[in-house]
Amino acid sequence: MRSDDKLIRDCLSGNKQAQYELYQRFSGVLFGICLRYTRNRAEAEDLLQEAFIKIFAKLESFGFKGSFEGWLKRLVVNQAINFRRDNLKQLFVQIYADSPEPISNDDTESFSASDIPKERLLQMIQSLPDGYRLVFNMYVFESLAHQQIAEMLEISENTSKTQLMKARNKLKQMVTAEMAAKNISVKS
Repeated sequence: MRSDDKLIRDCLSGNKQAQYELYQRFSGVLFGICLRYTRNRAEAEDLLQEAFIKIFAKLESFGFKGSFEGWLKRLVVNQAINFRRDNLKQLFVQIYADSPEPISNDDTESFSASDIPKERLLQMIQSLPDGYRLVFNMYVFESLAHQQIAEMLEISENTSKTQLMKARNKLKQMVTAEMAAKNISVKS
C-alpha cells in the first residue's frame, strides 16, 4: 500500500489506479461526513461524488502540509455547506411547524443518548430540517464557533445559535421519544 504522499503524487501524475486507490482509502470516512449533512443515502452519495470531483480538481493545492485526511474532510464539509447553500432561504426556518411545544432559549439541559444505536442517531440527525442539521453538524462535529458558522453561511451569529438550539431541542424530543418507547429514562 502506498503512503499518502506517494498516492497523492501518483494521482497528480494522472495515474488512474492511484485515483481509484485514493477513493477506496478515504471514501468510507468521507461518506460518513456526507451522511451527516444530507437527508438520506442517495443525497449523501451525490455529495460524495461531487466532493471527489472537487478533491481531484484541487489535489495540487494540498501542499503536503498537515494531515491529508484532515484536508479531505475540510473539503467535504465545505462541499456539503455549498451543497446546502444553494437553498439558503429554505434552510433557516424560524418556526418549525412540527414542533409540539414552544422552544425556550434557556433550555440548556443535556441528555444522554448512549443507549440508542449510532445508526439510529444518524437517522435522527438526517431527519432534522436542513438549517438545523447544517448548523448542528458544523458546531458539534466540525467544532466551529458560531462566528465562523455565521461567516461561512452568510447568516447572523444569533441565527446560528438559534438553529443549534432548535436542533438540540428537536433531537432531545426524538431521543426522549425513542427512549420512552424502550422505557429508558432520559438524564437531565
